[in-house]
Amino acid sequence: MPKPRTQYGALPFRFAESGLEILLATSRETRRWVIPKGWPMKGKAPHRTAEREAFEEAGLKGKIQHRAIGSYRYEKKLKDGALVECQVDVFPLKVSGQRRRWPEYEQRETRWFEPAEAAAAVQEPGLAALIGRLQETVASRGGAESKAA
Repeated sequence: MPKPRTQYGALPFRFAESGLEILLATSRETRRWVIPKGWPMKGKAPHRTAEREAFEEAGLKGKIQHRAIGSYRYEKKLKDGALVECQVDVFPLKVSGQRRRWPEYEQRETRWFEPAEAAAAVQEPGLAALIGRLQETVASRGGAESKAA
């Protein structure tokens, strides 16, 4: 079995009056709910790649953590129809804003979810588990104190 191909993803979150919210975007092909992610970019650190994907796929700006909170695996269908296993290293992104338009604006929908709702909306069990643990992870890394910001 070949080694999984690496991708980097951003797990966008914000603190709303109702509590922690997670942003998901639809994939271009299957329209299922996913996080922004992509292939490594030459000359960019993994977290910066994830940050760039969040902008291109969802128009997001914010503060991305330098360390991944974990990873998950999924099968990606390539343009030629081949399936490859990918491992996505996931970096939390505290969202400060979303542009009105962005590079993939017309190709994707975005939506804010409560964490349990976001975990139920994604198809990958590993991603659902990371979403479920995000609140605890953000608090342990000092993200919760910026709730009022």
